[in-house]
Amino acid sequence: MKKVGSILVSQPKPSDDNSPYFKLAQKYKIKIDFRPFIQVEQVPVKDFRKQKINILDYTAIILTSRNAVDNFFRICADLKIEVPADMKYFCITDQTSYYLQKYITIRKRKIFTGHRTAKDLLEIIKKHKTEKYLYPCSDIRKDDIPSYMDENGFTFKEAIMYRTVASDLSDLDDVYYDIIAFFSPSGINSLFVNFPDFKQNDTRIAAFGPTTAKAVQDHELILDIEAPQPNAPSMTGAIENYIKAANGLK
Repeated sequence: MKKVGSILVSQPKPSDDNSPYFKLAQKYKIKIDFRPFIQVEQVPVKDFRKQKINILDYTAIILTSRNAVDNFFRICADLKIEVPADMKYFCITDQTSYYLQKYITIRKRKIFTGHRTAKDLLEIIKKHKTEKYLYPCSDIRKDDIPSYMDENGFTFKEAIMYRTVASDLSDLDDVYYDIIAFFSPSGINSLFVNFPDFKQNDTRIAAFGPTTAKAVQDHELILDIEAPQPNAPSMTGAIENYIKAANGLK
């Protein structure tokens, strides 16, 4: 295991000065850079219309991210749709439901919130089987929610309102990092969109979540750091454990 002196995190730089990444960099005197490998693009209204979805046919909206919230209300505004006051919102986390107040008065609406994961949210959704659900999402999304809704006979429709695309990383062509940390299969895809001939060599690959880990292996890369683990539920925790071993620290 070669020593670690530099890390590239394939996400935006944290706005919180107390981010564990900054603490990691300071504690082990290593360089940590941040660069989003993917970006979100809006689906134009003319393309959304091709999906032949009438938003007012639905009584409940499933929201799994801020991007979903922003693009749902953007499409409604562009189509001059006034969302009914009795529309129900099923949000994956408190942060997502809180973000709704950017567009609606929360205390006057029916909002249901999961704890953290899609599984948590589905436990709530299954208690509301008579609703007609619309799921604003990206063209790249996990299968868990659509599969559950289809398998259990819910009235359900996906609405692709934004797209996940590879960022331009051409300026990183000659830049080397000891570790690159990935958080989604889309990030791995972006790496090879930008650098089709990428060779791992001595770069260690870190992956968060099983689908990201699988994408690493599908691209015939060596997966050196996997999170979450029982002793490291976060990416920073998994990386720190690796640094301790690679740099000969306790």
